[in-house]
Amino acid sequence: MDKKNKMRLLGGAAGVANGFFGSGGGIIAVPMLKRNGFETKKAHAGSLALTLPLSAVSALFYLENGSLDYMSAVKLIPFGLAGAAIGALLMKRIPVRLLSGIFGALLIAAGIRNLLL
Repeated sequence: MDKKNKMRLLGGAAGVANGFFGSGGGIIAVPMLKRNGFETKKAHAGSLALTLPLSAVSALFYLENGSLDYMSAVKLIPFGLAGAAIGALLMKRIPVRLLSGIFGALLIAAGIRNLLL
């Protein structure tokens, strides 16, 4: 499969994961972007750029279906924005190996939590 089709597959898989899990596209996008030659930090940043429009579309569908608690989301947004800014600043400062380790640990912890709930 050529690189163009791999990227299309990546976008589709990230979109499906995002629709199912809400911003879950990053768990697919980061490893796939890295496999397609992106540096680790650029893969994380690219995943965020991909996830933003996917999350907006998913949120609209959830809102339309009555599955989105809009008021709770509005209360969380300022803190999420602050956390996003802090995370982006920290990502510039931490070594790639540590970033990869944190990302992997987060995926494992989330997987274990989901298995146990």
